[in-house]
Amino acid sequence: MKVILISIYFVVATVYNALEGQTDSSPDITASGFKINMSDPASDRIIAVSRDLEPLGFTFGRYVKVTGAGDLDGIWRIEDRMNKRFKMRIDFLVENDRKLGKWSNVKIQLIE
Repeated sequence: MKVILISIYFVVATVYNALEGQTDSSPDITASGFKINMSDPASDRIIAVSRDLEPLGFTFGRYVKVTGAGDLDGIWRIEDRMNKRFKMRIDFLVENDRKLGKWSNVKIQLIE
């Protein structure tokens, strides 16, 4: 399979946990309906995107290459959506004991 990178944008990146206080009343289900592996949420390599990125092609099921977020760099799949108050932002689903993480000028690229 040939990987083609398209649509480069720079965003703020943060982390979230699959916990009710950070999601909704069903933290094991994403906005797309994806069922999270609650014993190891980070293994799913899921990101949530701010709603302003969706019209740019960053929609459920698409893969994104992330650069500039340290140990979270790599390929992630969009399966969640952030609160409408956020703009130009992605949120990494991480293990529940990881609480902090924020990076500026993170490069995201859609993968075809």
